[in-house]
Amino acid sequence: MTNTRTSPAAAIALAIGAAGAAALAWGTLVERTRWTLRQVEVPVLPPGATPVRVLHLSDLHMAPWQHDKQQWVRRLAELEPDLIVDTGDNLGHERGIDGVRRAFDPFRGIPGVFVNGSNDYFGPVLKNPFNYFTGPSRLGRRAKRLDIDELHSYFDELGWHDLDNTAAALDLRGTHFEFFGVDDPHNGYDRLDLITAAIDELRAEDPLGDESWPDEASVGARRPTVTVGVTHAPYQRVLNSFVNHGAQLVLAGHTHGGQVCVPGLGALVTNCDIPRAQVKGLSVWRHGLRSAFLNVSAGLGTSIYAPVRFACPPEATLLTLVPTE
Repeated sequence: MTNTRTSPAAAIALAIGAAGAAALAWGTLVERTRWTLRQVEVPVLPPGATPVRVLHLSDLHMAPWQHDKQQWVRRLAELEPDLIVDTGDNLGHERGIDGVRRAFDPFRGIPGVFVNGSNDYFGPVLKNPFNYFTGPSRLGRRAKRLDIDELHSYFDELGWHDLDNTAAALDLRGTHFEFFGVDDPHNGYDRLDLITAAIDELRAEDPLGDESWPDEASVGARRPTVTVGVTHAPYQRVLNSFVNHGAQLVLAGHTHGGQVCVPGLGALVTNCDIPRAQVKGLSVWRHGLRSAFLNVSAGLGTSIYAPVRFACPPEATLLTLVPTE
């Protein structure tokens, strides 16, 4: 008579295999498209100011056939944000711009600012995912160059400001905002040395600007200014520089929130040098005696060669900027 009983070790192995298969199925078939809107309040406005709603979008990694994602992003226009901030990696295919257009067209007429991510320059390539445990990813030799000029031309049609290694100013609901940003730090395109001159030039053109906020109260007709730094990848050198330049709020993406996380433990990798505890969500970044609120978006997409998320759903963020106490 044949003994068909399974040994304890084999039973454990089968259970682990089944759990792994279930997790993979969940991550690829369900969670990867479980787009989520995260909403937070950030107290950075001057006392008495009207709240400002900022829609933070990042890491769409758009392919033209991803119609469900395009439709979900389109519906975000119904939130009626006062500002769009796009922190890069919009493209995920050589014709990803077609999907970006379908997703972003409802945002026409809404002010916006943007910076580049590495995947706005180069298309995705197949990589060994375990290499991320050895450090930030590197640009593959087989990566195809994408048409970033077409992307920029479309953003210009929308009226959005390019913040790559430069600065811009906007008035939103009665509050004056300064924005400065850098080109993709992941590929070393950031020029932090240009930020000081860009801010000085911006302020020279604004005779009513008050550079003292929030350290001192505004005087007479001078208006307080809220300063926002924008980057794709939240490398520490960039965050420290932004805080030194007076940023009160910094917006970033790139990390995908770890993309594959362990419940109770969180992200295993960040794909940059930011601490794992700050790989996504709202936190405070401190450097020296200064600090700024930092919002890192987990992003809305994945590479077409790694279409999986686990314990880290794709997201957009609606930040409501409110007055400080």
